[in-house]
Amino acid sequence: MKNMGGMLLTTTPFSEIVMGNTALVRAMVEAGTRVVTSYPGSPTPEIAIAIQSIPADRRPFYFEFSTNEKVAAEVAFGASINGHLATVFFKSVGLNVAADTFVQFSLMHCLGGLVVVLGDDPGANSSQNEQDNRHYARMSYTPVLEPANPTEVYEYYLEAANLARTTAKAIILRLTTHVCHAKERVAFRGWNPPAAYDDRPRFDPGLGSYIPITARVFAPKREALAALGRVERWVDERGLHRVIGNGGERGLITSGMVALSAQEVLAEVPETLEKPAILKLAMPYPLPVRAIAEFLAARREVKILEELDDNLEKEIKALAYDQGLATRIVGKGELDDWVGEYTPDKVRAILHRTWPDLVPAPRVAATAMPVPLRPAQMCPGCGHRSAFHAIKQALPADGAITVADIGCHTLGFQEPYRMGEVLLCMGASTGIGSGLALFNRSRPVVAFLGDSTFFHAGLPGIVNALFNRHNLTLVLMENGTTAMTGHQEHAASGRNANGPVDAIPVRRVLEGLGVRNIFEVDTYRQKELTELMRQALAQEGFSVVIARHPCMLLFTRNQRRKSGYQARHVHIDQATCARIHTCVQTFACPSFSRAADGSVSVNPELCIGDGSCIQTCPTGAIARDGQEGGTP
Repeated sequence: MKNMGGMLLTTTPFSEIVMGNTALVRAMVEAGTRVVTSYPGSPTPEIAIAIQSIPADRRPFYFEFSTNEKVAAEVAFGASINGHLATVFFKSVGLNVAADTFVQFSLMHCLGGLVVVLGDDPGANSSQNEQDNRHYARMSYTPVLEPANPTEVYEYYLEAANLARTTAKAIILRLTTHVCHAKERVAFRGWNPPAAYDDRPRFDPGLGSYIPITARVFAPKREALAALGRVERWVDERGLHRVIGNGGERGLITSGMVALSAQEVLAEVPETLEKPAILKLAMPYPLPVRAIAEFLAARREVKILEELDDNLEKEIKALAYDQGLATRIVGKGELDDWVGEYTPDKVRAILHRTWPDLVPAPRVAATAMPVPLRPAQMCPGCGHRSAFHAIKQALPADGAITVADIGCHTLGFQEPYRMGEVLLCMGASTGIGSGLALFNRSRPVVAFLGDSTFFHAGLPGIVNALFNRHNLTLVLMENGTTAMTGHQEHAASGRNANGPVDAIPVRRVLEGLGVRNIFEVDTYRQKELTELMRQALAQEGFSVVIARHPCMLLFTRNQRRKSGYQARHVHIDQATCARIHTCVQTFACPSFSRAADGSVSVNPELCIGDGSCIQTCPTGAIARDGQEGGTP
């Protein structure tokens, strides 16, 4: 197996099959990036995986997982105004967290250059919505480069870094899920590491207005608007916008991955028909006026093809009107055009609707056998499952209100647990729970929060609950890692991106804030957790239950790497089993399956032998392999 870290530091030109996220890191190395910050979130975690494959003492840049996206943006900005090329990356909704800081970047003189890498998520593959962050770009006057594949991720980051340095501005590199995770062979240039980096602090308050107060706001805004014009000309002169094909009277304007889908669909058009040319925009904002005007002027009809919102469509229609162009411009037509990823199948359907004489109707899929639904679920042995199973027994049957948060534990809203009936975003559960507790004497309110989210955005809600004396119980689901996005470190993990550090225990933070009612237990001790939950609910005011257990997926992976590891499993003692089905219906570990005759078996491919299920069986029919049934 190839060593990724060694590959990323290769000094001679080479080519390798890599995903877009990996190609990005090689570009960071070549560009001379000095500071990289992040908060983990799909589809960007593999960027950090690639970075961390380079030993910390050999990395040509500093890297950290920051507490949240806002802090990550601020650290990168601070490095940039001190003269260092800096990059911050996070997922689509992470920009919401960073927005208060981000919207100021275009007003500042970013001396070393600043690249903001966004992992947008059309299709909401791992996000709570499909938000189109091109709106943020326009609102904040921040240019956007949008690659379509791993090669362009590599090339466009180098362009973005160069442009950010030259203009001393922030530049967005907008990736989407398919671009992040697509793989192809990328030809990389050589890299000559300098003997020493010029790391002298160069911050100079005279370079720009770094204090955005009312009296100083207009000059930086004028400069931000002027910079957009310079960026537009730069990208135009670099030839990054491309016209694909000659076409005739018809054309397509698109960008990013959608351009690849369009090319795939148009490749099926018979040679006897004239295929529309494609204007592939490298930078959808600011709009390249000259390139688009020339493309429109040469055609009778142009289709705007873009995922999610109609950003390009509105601007191009306005441009055509202003320039008196008679070209018919076709944008989105149906509601579904605003929804989902523009895969080739979807693009084929849209283009057939637009030009039925040119693009044939989508192929009807062959009749397939029905496949049972496979809902997302917690891993075998997950401590959150034990927590939900135990906590549910402590709640009144006639109606507690439970509030979810972002994390693996979000899956508790599903059957059979039904824990977490409302969810907005990271860290919102305590604030929402506080609101639900107002004028509420009959239904206890329980909010859930993960330990990574506790540090990310959970603290303000907790402080608010204490300050305003809200009456609710918070269950802090502590598993020691940022599990949902790939087991990244956080402040209580005892490690950061560069090695071991002193942990910041969540209990000490809670005590420091003044939380008086704190209960703490390992989630595998289910009866004790049930009892502590009852005690917490009986408290007047704010109480916290720390429900702790290591992430078993991470724990098991680490165990398997050790010599002498032996897999463990549990089994069902069929003679003892009364077919009550608590293991399947109530505890609901995916390792259990129920046959048509009602018998229960254990799938050894899924079972990790943790034994958390043993205590859930009313008849003690579950036992570790080699042992008889457990105690009910």
